Amino acid sequence: MMRLLFTLALSLLATPALAKPLDKTPRTVVMTAFFPEWQALEHAVETPRTYKINGLTFLTGKMEGKPVVLMQSGVSMVNAAMNTQLVLDRFKVKRIVFSGIAGGVDPDLTIGDVVVAQDWAQYLEVSFARKTAQGWKTPEPVDPAAPKNWGMMFPRGVRVGNASEPAERRYTIAVDPGLVALARQVAGTTRLQRCVSAQQAQADAPRGSCLDHEPKIVVGGTGVSASVFADNAEFREYLQATYKARVLDMESAAVAQVAYANQVPAVVFRSLSDLAGGDESENQMQTFMALASVNSAQVVRAFVKALPN
Repeated sequence: MMRLLFTLALSLLATPALAKPLDKTPRTVVMTAFFPEWQALEHAVETPRTYKINGLTFLTGKMEGKPVVLMQSGVSMVNAAMNTQLVLDRFKVKRIVFSGIAGGVDPDLTIGDVVVAQDWAQYLEVSFARKTAQGWKTPEPVDPAAPKNWGMMFPRGVRVGNASEPAERRYTIAVDPGLVALARQVAGTTRLQRCVSAQQAQADAPRGSCLDHEPKIVVGGTGVSASVFADNAEFREYLQATYKARVLDMESAAVAQVAYANQVPAVVFRSLSDLAGGDESENQMQTFMALASVNSAQVVRAFVKALPN
């Protein structure tokens, strides 16, 4: 019996979930979702050291003189949540700074702009209602505080808490206000690019894609996320009217939730590669993905430089 218990104990200690941290240096996590966003920042990591975990690459070193670990979360909410927790478990994390591209929701924003939202919502955390002769019937009572429904989809929020606050239903999760305030300072001294160079563009991205306007940095407001590549003008209008959303993506709200649950400061920088269905013709992500990645990375580098030691 004792031998069995000892064997079970060794088995538990050997599981990845209980693995020891790989690096003891307190670091800022600079998180991206996928390769174009990573590529815009990889060259900025000085004296890099590579770690491989669960098929992911984690790059430690210094960025703008500050200790960082650069990573890709992977695209979509589950990947983002899973790998945010992974980096928190395996590295000594001071804060999370996300850099990436997104779709624009606020009609006052244009492609190339960088948005730093103050809170994030999961817009597909919903109940699907049943259609009846009397109208939509939800499987549970509708919370009076819930955002307005889109047809059969009734927002229900997500229940989450942390060591300091009890779990409750939340429709938005705030990022760190101190980091947002610092982003506002950095925004006033950082200029974005209108064009992307051949060196900055991806191999499959159009060369010489330039904007006909000067992009800007906007701090504040709400961002929304779901595991959806959204390219629908009517739904874009719904998100803007209901959530007052400025930007949408496929990861940020998940990262914000995991950071909140672990009480780790986080902030998200997203540059618009398209207008999520508001474009005049077809979706522009493939055309401006490289430029948006570079603009977000440029602001993030200035932000990391401004962070306290």
